[in-house]
Amino acid sequence: MYITQGLKRAVQTNGRGIATMDGERKRTWAEFRERVAKLAGALQSLGLRDGGRVAILALNSDRYLEINYAVPWAGGIIIPLNTRLAPTELIFMLNDSDAEILIVDETFAAMLPAFAGKLNTVKQYIYAGDNAAPTGTVNYEQILAAHSAMPDTERGGDEVAGIFYTGGTTGRAKGVMLTHNNLVANAINLVIGLKITDESVYLHAAPMFHLADGCGIVSVTLMGGTHIFIPRFDPSTALETIQRTKVTHCILVPTMLNMVASNPQSKQYDLSSFRVLGYGASPMPEALMIRAKAVFSNCEFVQAYGMTEVSAVATFLDDKYHMFEGPYAQKVSSAGRPIYNIEIKVVDPDDTELPRGVVGEIIVRGPTLMKGYWNRPEETAHALRNGWMHTGDAGYMDEDGFLFLVDRYKDMIKSGGENVFSIEVENAIYQHPSVSMCAVIGIPDEKWGETVHAIVVPKPDQTVTEQAIIQHCRELIAGYKCPRSVEFRQEALPISGAGKIMKAKLREPYWQGRDRRIA
Repeated sequence: MYITQGLKRAVQTNGRGIATMDGERKRTWAEFRERVAKLAGALQSLGLRDGGRVAILALNSDRYLEINYAVPWAGGIIIPLNTRLAPTELIFMLNDSDAEILIVDETFAAMLPAFAGKLNTVKQYIYAGDNAAPTGTVNYEQILAAHSAMPDTERGGDEVAGIFYTGGTTGRAKGVMLTHNNLVANAINLVIGLKITDESVYLHAAPMFHLADGCGIVSVTLMGGTHIFIPRFDPSTALETIQRTKVTHCILVPTMLNMVASNPQSKQYDLSSFRVLGYGASPMPEALMIRAKAVFSNCEFVQAYGMTEVSAVATFLDDKYHMFEGPYAQKVSSAGRPIYNIEIKVVDPDDTELPRGVVGEIIVRGPTLMKGYWNRPEETAHALRNGWMHTGDAGYMDEDGFLFLVDRYKDMIKSGGENVFSIEVENAIYQHPSVSMCAVIGIPDEKWGETVHAIVVPKPDQTVTEQAIIQHCRELIAGYKCPRSVEFRQEALPISGAGKIMKAKLREPYWQGRDRRIA
């Protein structure tokens, strides 16, 4: 299998269909393929060799999608860069990956001076914006127009298609090597799980550098559907775009979905075209799910659990299990069941599978499993022990094969000999009517080792007290799990590029200068 195979299929089966709509720009699949083949020729003329690396630092756009196909068409490896990172972090990734070409848009061209003299391998810079190209860069549209369409190199199989950096919030980021087989196998799962067809209209609302949205790149193209773009996530822009372009599919992370569901104008938009909403990257509290279903009342909800190392998706929770009453009511709090071509087990520290209902580490095996971490053989060997990806997530499986996430092991709070899972406490807090956003962390305590601390962002124009939050939790969960302290903030909590609340950053002030650090 190879990435560009899906593009060829889209042209063959729906060549006159609309491939991309970005603002006023609209292109068919036949036009899209021609531009990809020309851009591939331009990349080779700039020195891209077989297996060479091309990094992209840009907001969502139709050009971002073209680059995702032109790089493998030319025989290269793509490196999507997190747009939320600081120059120092990006410099590390560019040097670590030995990137040779860097593509930026108008938003990130201003960052180029910060890179000057600090990049070891980047030799060419491409400007993928609409304005004049800055000094030292070549213009995307000009080089595309100047080159003829080249034949597809058909690089594929177990060759690396992309390097996706992850884990930068708790230490040096690791480059996850995903192959063509990985990404295509994952895309086929998405096609089935999200019911993607040639009539699907997919909105790229989450950042395209992250696989939570990147799943849609390969799967929608494979089926010859239509890609719609907004540069960055904004709830009002997303809602307006769904209404205007008749979007049918989208993948959001719960923090983004929370912003949409909390938008007071959400009910003013016509969202009747919407058919399937995928969500993932972090658990969705029950209270948020109820609000979201009220906004998107016409569509199916599908939860996807996974991680970059498994090409994004490991389980699906189908729409029929998103119910709070009836025979499936107990399944709504799960992450669903394994996708169609992988295996999942819950194991003890010796990798022995545990009985149903017993909490252990979740491990995954199958064709979506990463090739490894770029230039990190020891960490690769540790993560892929015995051929299984060790996720670092704690959970259990029930008798019907549904996986229930308990917490990230690193987010588990150990207080007075008891294990407290932050997800469970957060779910309780989110059910308070005055809470907009929250995070639960462990903070140091001389007596208990750690105590449960909640950080809460109230809804606009609403106030709530520490005692009210604690009492609310006592009515829903055991006393030892309830917060011992509550901190209130008016500003949004720090969010990673993947849309996850950055708990490591929230914990940092409490653990500075201590021998024991919670990562």
